[in-house]
Amino acid sequence: MKSWIIALGMVGLGLVLGLFIRSGLAAMADRGRTVAVRGLSEREVEANKVTWPVVYKLVGNDLPSLYGQIESNNSEIVSYLKSNGLSDDDYTIMAPDLTDKQADMYNSQVLTYRYSVSSGVIVTSEKVETVRKLINRQGELLKKGIAVVAGDYQYRTIYEYTDLNAIKPEMIADATQKAREAAEKFAQDSGSKVGKIMSASQGQFSIEDRDPYTPFIKKIRVVTSLNFSLSD
Repeated sequence: MKSWIIALGMVGLGLVLGLFIRSGLAAMADRGRTVAVRGLSEREVEANKVTWPVVYKLVGNDLPSLYGQIESNNSEIVSYLKSNGLSDDDYTIMAPDLTDKQADMYNSQVLTYRYSVSSGVIVTSEKVETVRKLINRQGELLKKGIAVVAGDYQYRTIYEYTDLNAIKPEMIADATQKAREAAEKFAQDSGSKVGKIMSASQGQFSIEDRDPYTPFIKKIRVVTSLNFSLSD
């Protein structure tokens, strides 16, 4: 009698253990089912900072005369900037960059001018629209005898967007939502349901010109990579 009871108890215990094992394996299977997706968020924004080098070059043989011309030119440029909406905080005077060609031991050519000097005014301002209009009208400086260097990579105009932290949270949320939408589409096709986020990584934010013709409009993008759990 006792042996029969013991045998019956062992069978019951086996059934219980079997149920636990089966349940555990099912839970492990559910935990092991994930889908990896990416979400992209993009924004177009206008630059909120501009750096415009108003640079010119002079040549001559008399240093005092050259420096007198530099002072006159810089004064004309500053007057042009101030009369068109900029203030003292929006520019700095560039230190003259002088080259003495006669001091070049490798130059054996007959020199027409001994000295070459670059100078000007560097505009750095958040008044982007105002500066853009001035750039389009810089031909007015030619009428004053100031030949502004244009197209020189060393003195190119630079537009920047400096308020990235203000839009980061919104863009990350947008990228995450798009990743979830991709996961839900995958789950729908496979007859599953999307669960919680198992892991996530955020890519770096990139800021680029929208195109070569509108450098004052920036394209910002970020990609997030997420792993979602799946269940039946």
